[in-house]
Amino acid sequence: MSFHAYILHCSDGSYYAGHTDALESRIAQHERGEIEGYTATRLPVKLAWSQDFSSRDEALSAERQIKGWSRKKKEALIAGDWDAVKSLARKSFDTGLRQAQSLLRTNGFDEDAEIALPTAAPSPIIVLVRPQLGENIGKAARAMLNFGLTEMRLVSPRDGWPNPDAGPAASGADVVLEKAQVFASLAEAVADCPHVYATTVRKRGVTKPVVTPEEAAREIHSAQGRSAIVFGPERSGLETDDVALARKILTVPINPEFGSLNLAQAVILCAYEWSKGQTLASPTISDLGVPAPQEELDGMIAQLEAMLDKAGYFYPPDRTPATKRTLRGVLTKPGWNSLEVRTLRGVWSTLANPRER
Repeated sequence: MSFHAYILHCSDGSYYAGHTDALESRIAQHERGEIEGYTATRLPVKLAWSQDFSSRDEALSAERQIKGWSRKKKEALIAGDWDAVKSLARKSFDTGLRQAQSLLRTNGFDEDAEIALPTAAPSPIIVLVRPQLGENIGKAARAMLNFGLTEMRLVSPRDGWPNPDAGPAASGADVVLEKAQVFASLAEAVADCPHVYATTVRKRGVTKPVVTPEEAAREIHSAQGRSAIVFGPERSGLETDDVALARKILTVPINPEFGSLNLAQAVILCAYEWSKGQTLASPTISDLGVPAPQEELDGMIAQLEAMLDKAGYFYPPDRTPATKRTLRGVLTKPGWNSLEVRTLRGVWSTLANPRER
């Protein structure tokens, strides 16, 4: 099976990046407005670029990298102008291309030593051993996809698989559920993984190295070969024989008086720590505006001081200089922009000259 990363050109001139394992049907869904969100409000859309990959993780990684690129770099990729892509990466000190080069097949792009990096370690596999509720499997899938993980393996789920309760709880993380694999034993589920972490609060009599989620994430990012993070049943956690299969124990520092985490919480903690080494979207930083010039700030403070002086606030007289310094310190801390200064001066003026409405 092939997986694809793709770029759509939207009617408003913007670009949308995505990934799929069925390129033609997914693009048709975008064109018909059947996929809610960004493209459905920017019809018509047109496929501008696509690239096939051998695994979903590679396609997803390529999508994440491309989403972080500038418009010019995306257009250079669409045009196949690899000199421009490389130039833009250097000018902006952008690491996105460096991380994506091992994934994007650049059709002759010359990766010189200055910007080439080793291939990133594969994403970890999340293994749920004897999960009891379909709802909890769905919530775990949602937690995984929030932080870029897509490969789930299930060991003897109590109610069988697929489970109708998993889909609604996944809240759209269908790609994780659709590709989930089922195994009869934990040994079979992690047979291809040289790095296996068993999540448990207690060591259960097994002597193994113990790491935190943060330490495990660092090891996974630098590891060669697949890594698996194993979670036990909701009620009792992993059994001693399950833990014995792992190379290390992964334990979350937690309140000793109440060490109970539900399955999705445990998964999201580990997924989040792993995601710190990835390029994921961050909330947009709001534009707070340029701080007002000192002249405007001084005018606002002088206006308030005049009002307070008239009202008899500065008393006793020998404390007036110190009080004014304190007042100035309070008013200069926030870094007001010009609009905020004008607003506050309007407030001062209204307080000084109240009028009926």
